Amino acid sequence: MITRKRGVYTGRNKSSAYKDLVWTVATAKDVSLSIEDQTKQTLATIEQNLLELNSNKHQIVSAQVYLANINDKPTMDSIWQDWIGYNPDHWPQRACLGVDLEGDVLIEVTVTAVAIL
Repeated sequence: MITRKRGVYTGRNKSSAYKDLVWTVATAKDVSLSIEDQTKQTLATIEQNLLELNSNKHQIVSAQVYLANINDKPTMDSIWQDWIGYNPDHWPQRACLGVDLEGDVLIEVTVTAVAIL
């Protein structure tokens, strides 16, 4: 059975899980903030979403980071590294792309993780 966690947007969920796999997506709640603060909020939301489905940031196997300005990548990388930690055993595969994001959204992150059953 698929578990789906509702978000705030119509037609999509913030997270889904099937067996031991979890998928989630997040952006910052306050898009008036800087890239630093939007990144921190987004990663905090990812972490909370994972916890809701019996996973955590160290169970992430794949991540995609979408930036409105690819020049913000070094800033995001620094915050990401502090968040994910310095143990390479906890590092997921990750891609980072510069894309057009809606409005003042500066970052969106999607991840696939393994649930702790």
